[in-house]
Amino acid sequence: MSFQYPVPQTDPPRSPRETLPTMYDLPSEDPEEPGLPDEFHYRQPPLLSQTFQPKTYPPEQVFSAGDMNLYYDIRHFSWYKRPDWFGVVGVSKLYDDRDLRLSYVMWQEMVPPTVVVELLSPGTEREDLGRTTRLSTAPPTKWEVYEQILKVPYYIVFDRYSDRLRGFVLTAGFYQELQLAEPKIWIPQLELGLGLWAGEYEGMNRLWLRWYDGEGNWISTPAEQKAIVQEELETERRRTETERQRAETERQRAETERQRAETERERSRRLEELLRSHGIDPDL
Repeated sequence: MSFQYPVPQTDPPRSPRETLPTMYDLPSEDPEEPGLPDEFHYRQPPLLSQTFQPKTYPPEQVFSAGDMNLYYDIRHFSWYKRPDWFGVVGVSKLYDDRDLRLSYVMWQEMVPPTVVVELLSPGTEREDLGRTTRLSTAPPTKWEVYEQILKVPYYIVFDRYSDRLRGFVLTAGFYQELQLAEPKIWIPQLELGLGLWAGEYEGMNRLWLRWYDGEGNWISTPAEQKAIVQEELETERRRTETERQRAETERQRAETERQRAETERERSRRLEELLRSHGIDPDL
């Protein structure tokens, strides 16, 4: 009888989600990265996130972030771009439905952003607008990543120094600039628009980027919604108090009328008694 070597057992193939770095391995913070955003870069992204409320998706399927590393190349784990702000729909608001994200890793999430916003500054303008070139061995530029790799449908840039809003829509695989009659950009698949709003936010009055709905109304932030509710409650309280005062006035008027009628009846009774005391029938 011949001896047979045992057939080696092989493990089933593992998915990229199991074998490649996750967001825990690729954090957003990088202390070696030079340069810091200015104050506008810190204040503008939260306003975008607070008003990013697409009607076409439930809130738990909407994610947005500002200044977060977005890892995009499965072959180069450390390559990333850091959009000033981006919005994603059709993905869990929480990582694996349970955790806050440290970064956005495409080979884990599998859903690219629907819209990316870059806030221009003198040091980043050329790259943000796709005007830079690179060596063949260097990582792709922002424009190349958003257009060719992630294929982000809408790429929007805003220059706060000139207050100029520009939008690019992916058409046949390439970005085409939108011709804006006014500083507003409508995104049909989100049923949302992004435009320039003049108003006070975080104690500063200037032009801000914020989202608006299909009726052209600016979407309220949670703080604004709270103020609206408080104002409605105060209006209802004043209405209730006015109604209470009106009812009290009516009650007092009725009481005064009752007392007047009672006084009149008492006067009439005494007059009748006086007439009868003099032998006069008051009914004649």
